[in-house]
Amino acid sequence: MSADIVICGLGPAGRALAHRCLARGLSVTAVDPNPRRRWQATYAAWTDELPPWLDDATVAATVAEPIAYGAQAHAIPRSYTVLNTARFQQSLDLTGATVIAGRASALGRHTVTVDSGRVLRAGRVIDARGLRRRPGRAEQTAYGIVVEHLDQDIPALFMDWRSDNGTGPGAARSFLYTIPLGGGSVLFEETCLVGAPPIGLDELARRLRHRLRVRGIPWQGDERVERVRFPVVGGTPGAGRFGAAGGYMHPATGYSVAAALVAADDIAAGRPGPRITAHAVYRLRRAGLRALLALPPDELPRFFDTFFDLDVDLQRAYISGHSDLTGTVTAMTRLFAALPGRTRARLAAATLHFPALSHTRSGSVIME
Repeated sequence: MSADIVICGLGPAGRALAHRCLARGLSVTAVDPNPRRRWQATYAAWTDELPPWLDDATVAATVAEPIAYGAQAHAIPRSYTVLNTARFQQSLDLTGATVIAGRASALGRHTVTVDSGRVLRAGRVIDARGLRRRPGRAEQTAYGIVVEHLDQDIPALFMDWRSDNGTGPGAARSFLYTIPLGGGSVLFEETCLVGAPPIGLDELARRLRHRLRVRGIPWQGDERVERVRFPVVGGTPGAGRFGAAGGYMHPATGYSVAAALVAADDIAAGRPGPRITAHAVYRLRRAGLRALLALPPDELPRFFDTFFDLDVDLQRAYISGHSDLTGTVTAMTRLFAALPGRTRARLAAATLHFPALSHTRSGSVIME
């Protein structure tokens, strides 16, 4: 039996695409090794990135102006939304789809071979399996705990580079990410969104505990833990690929879910989007990743101060979507011009692939 579309992978991107295909009346077959698994990660996005079809019940909390710290505080005038992970997954209803538990071992334009040997046929085949970890690939790592029933006012910190996490001079930098989850619960997460190699989870956990003690945040040791580790490079834009596998992941942030949600309707309708500009933007962002990895740890707070001093529209152009070529170029140009001369020299050398100036344990990126 043939379907209109076979989607391989039921993470947020693949499940969202399957859901939107079903909403258009398409016949859908989905393949995933563990299609019943419950998502554990916390998903958040800028409010203006979320598509209108997303169920309002998925929203756990909204922050009107999150704060970013480099060496100083920046109130970001852009609403930020945190999703309830369980409700988000449930809202992407797959009723009517044929769901197959298995691994896609071979993908063609119109066929998928499952590890059982079964061959599936469809009008279209989409690879939404995400990215695999490989030696040498830059990765995102984070360690967080969820503290419940806090009786103190905790500001939402989009990123906080202040140095009260117990590290010494010259150590790879990480930042604190603090967001409300609703119901009085708050996620505190020590984050290295990109590193090659990244900061290890044990070290991030040590830094987080130190930071919480210094700031007087009460925790007991039995809180729910969130561990994050995945590659941020490896996928490229192209027909038949979606989500992280298709270059929707921002290589200098590690985020892809919002971009995939926005694009799901177009892909479901057979409109692949602006591939040429998507390729160009992806290459620019890969250059931005190389540049960030080249910065010594002590230059990172100033870098992010400069970034968050940019007009919010330029911030949005660089960290949102995946095909705004003009906005991406303008944001990168303005940022480069505003940085100190020594930092500009390092960024230029890294962008031009001069490895001698590279510091690949900077452990840092712009967060979405």
